[in-house]
This record gives sequence, C-alpha cells and structure tokens, in this order.
Amino acid sequence: MKASDVRSNWSQLLNKVFRGETEVLVEKSGIPIAAIVSAQDYQKLKQIKQQQEKDFAVIDRMRAAFKDQSSEQIQANVKKAIAEVRRENKLNKPSK
Repeated sequence: MKASDVRSNWSQLLNKVFRGETEVLVEKSGIPIAAIVSAQDYQKLKQIKQQQEKDFAVIDRMRAAFKDQSSEQIQANVKKAIAEVRRENKLNKPSK
C-alpha cells in the first residue's frame, strides 16, 4: 500500500490490524519500507529473531571451535562420534 494511502486511512488500518483482519506492507515509490502488523504478531517476530540470534551464536561457537580443522577432518570426527554414540546406544539398550 502506498505510504500516502496509509496516511489517509491510518485509523481504519490500525483498527483492521488490531482485529487481525489485515497486515499492511507500506511502500514508497514502489519500494517496501515498513510493515504494520498487530502487536501480537510483532511479539512473535521478536521471539523468532531472538531464537535465530541464539541459534547463530551456537553456529559461531562451533565454527570457532573447529576453525583449525579441514572439512575432511571435521567429517571424519563426525563419523567417529556418530559411531561411538550408536555403539553406546546398543550397549545401553535394555534387553527384552
């Protein structure tokens, strides 16, 4: 929706967004510049962003931990770790 149309229909748009009837992508000269979403949807988006930041922090720590290893070394270590876990699972599996 054009920014000028948003301005002229602001009150109505806010009511529709609040009721969950619409979300608005605001454009200026055809370029998306903002979005109007409900407060509930905004909170969900914030939670998703926070979770992504946590997930990427884990990935960054993993990269740092393995920065001195080649891809081949990492793959070999992963295969070894998987084999160890499978072996432990077989040993710890309760007998019938």
